[in-house]
Amino acid sequence: MTRWQHVGILAAIVFYGFAVGCQNDSGKDGPVEPEPKPVEFKATPYNWKKPANFDDPHYDFTKNPLTVEGVALGKTLFYDGILSRDGAITCAFCHQSFSGFAHNDHALSHGIGDKIGTRNVPGIQNVAWTRAFFWDGGIVDLDLLPIAPIQNPVEMGDSLANVLKKIRASGQYPALFKAAFGTEEVTTERFLKALSQFMLTMVSANSKYDKYSRKETGASLTESELRGLALFKANCSGCHTGELFTDQSFRNNGLRMQLANSKDFDLGRYQITLNLDDYNKFRVPSLRNVERTSPYMHDGRFQTLEQVLEHYINDVQDTPQLDPLLKKSGKPGIALTTTDKADLLAFLRTLTDDEYIRDRRFQPD
Repeated sequence: MTRWQHVGILAAIVFYGFAVGCQNDSGKDGPVEPEPKPVEFKATPYNWKKPANFDDPHYDFTKNPLTVEGVALGKTLFYDGILSRDGAITCAFCHQSFSGFAHNDHALSHGIGDKIGTRNVPGIQNVAWTRAFFWDGGIVDLDLLPIAPIQNPVEMGDSLANVLKKIRASGQYPALFKAAFGTEEVTTERFLKALSQFMLTMVSANSKYDKYSRKETGASLTESELRGLALFKANCSGCHTGELFTDQSFRNNGLRMQLANSKDFDLGRYQITLNLDDYNKFRVPSLRNVERTSPYMHDGRFQTLEQVLEHYINDVQDTPQLDPLLKKSGKPGIALTTTDKADLLAFLRTLTDDEYIRDRRFQPD
């Protein structure tokens, strides 16, 4: 091979290397555009407001910021029978809007296969301020709350793992999860937080009493309601405290013990703590929407508010665990006249929030 052939080959190699280098930086039609940066996911913030007459909420919204899409997903889940084993029992089956999201049809909860539980269904409202759930306070985190009814054999009768499996296989939910969380992935955390987001929007704070308390224009109470308010403050507000109308404690209110089922008594908070001081104590319920949330007490034994007052006047049982506030005069019970009862009932009815009960945001679509 001649010297000039060597030179030619070397020149060709140099040219090829230059051409390849140029192709790495440019294409046929010019410079290659840099890879686009992934679009940052951002759902629509939900405009949640604390009522002016309420304290700051207990729930930590920073761990589960509310979004329009997350709330919509939670609402869809709340009204979907996919959360139960047979597809027939939804959250709304036991928490009905017209009854203050409680359940009027049965004294005790009932669910899959028409099985009957051991406790009355409480209403859902103002959960952002709630520190413990259920009559015995067995759940202390709203984000864990749905697991209990889903896996209860007499309520929804399923398992969380199976519910998530069904949701993943559903044609409807992947897009809803993507809209709420950025991807179609269905996880336990996302599922539970979506349900929490919907329930956190269920704020009841527009009763006649609320408008009176906030001194809104035209808001007033009748003379009977005002007398009832005074009686309430004197006799009831030690337990049913503040704007939530509960101090969220656990107390024995002198109920006669009744069998929770064919064999056992319901011992309330004691079954959680095993502390004898908690024997037969139950969580003090909120009285908001109390006119709509019959039947009453942890076992639904009273059908009317009149029966509830009769208990406190005439049938409080004196036991070592009886709350001291129900024995202030040296004997158990609260002394009320017939007029007192009528006035107190008139006040309790001012706690009904019809705007909340009829709010389309909380109704099925």
